[in-house]
Amino acid sequence: MTKTSECFLCIASYEKGQPYLRQLAALDVRPFLLTVEKLAEGDWPREILAEIVTMPGGMTLEQIRNTVVWLARSRRFDRITALDEFDLDVAAHLREHMRIPGMGATATAYYRDKLAMRIAAREAGFLVPRFVRVLHYDELRDYMNEVPAPWLLKPRTEASALGIRRIHDAEQLWRALDELGDRQTSFLLEEFVPGDIFHVDSILSQGRVVFSSAHQYGKPPLQLMQQGGVFTTRTVDRDSAEWRELTGINARLAPALGMRSGVTHAEFIRADGRVYFLEIAARVGGAFIADLVEQSTGINLWREWARLDVAELRGEPYVLPPLREEYAGSALCLAREADPDLSSFTDPEIAMRVRKDHHAGLLVRSHDPIRVRQLLEQYAARFSEQFLATMPPPERPTD
Repeated sequence: MTKTSECFLCIASYEKGQPYLRQLAALDVRPFLLTVEKLAEGDWPREILAEIVTMPGGMTLEQIRNTVVWLARSRRFDRITALDEFDLDVAAHLREHMRIPGMGATATAYYRDKLAMRIAAREAGFLVPRFVRVLHYDELRDYMNEVPAPWLLKPRTEASALGIRRIHDAEQLWRALDELGDRQTSFLLEEFVPGDIFHVDSILSQGRVVFSSAHQYGKPPLQLMQQGGVFTTRTVDRDSAEWRELTGINARLAPALGMRSGVTHAEFIRADGRVYFLEIAARVGGAFIADLVEQSTGINLWREWARLDVAELRGEPYVLPPLREEYAGSALCLAREADPDLSSFTDPEIAMRVRKDHHAGLLVRSHDPIRVRQLLEQYAARFSEQFLATMPPPERPTD
């Protein structure tokens, strides 16, 4: 088979992953995009795509499978890639049905299902907040008697902080479960552990983490999702004990859950001097985190993911490109205006200005982690005063 005949089916229910698609084409792989009808006119790199096929939103798994296997009658798909969190389960099902290499449903669950990943992480010896499945009511009663409130009622397969409810007593939990009805087993109950939240974004090859970068959120994502505010995140000082601890835990955790090759976005919380595992996803982080990582390290996670996938397909070794060690941070918020005026922000450390409807955002880069932190604190205050808009938490992610 020649290189030009290789084809990747890339599934996207949100408009993202363009660098992945472009990198495939640069490596002489034909990227085939399957997306939803509302994104038919999205900002896709049409000049390099083999095809774009759209399907109505809300299709069942069986309908999507029937669509893809019909396409496969005249197209040979060598790999299937989910470009978004909500496409991971579909891609896993298709790989198993079509016997295409890659993570199947069970393997994907450890990077998608918050209950599955917590059980696996705990069994592997990692520290996790105390939790219980929402299934057997006596288990729930025993848990609430043992673990003090408040608790978090979390959807097992949503992204980020979407759909999380804070529960203050048993009566509130039972009311919430009555409201959820048959959907309640798609949730878990977890103790609320206050602390500093971090994310580690990494690349795995041959079952080993070959690249990772640790960042710290400003306000916790749950607080931002429920109360609004300015989202910030910044690179952790590479000379700190926190950097060594976070990257060390991630280096053991990401492969311990079963992944051999791919990218991950993991979140951790530091509380009482200890680091707890919160969640991990087999995808590139949202909220411009890929741009943040690129500013601080020179590594574009989307492009490297494509290079990694193609190297694995061809039986070639994956080689990480040279790194730089700078520090970056981002400040982002929902804005009252469609195109907020950021011209008054003129610091030389500004490396990127976010262009997104009704958003204000800046990314900064410096050799000094303290300077990055100072800038983010200033920008968060100014964004709150000049731009910040609030709205009810979305039911689905918007990036």
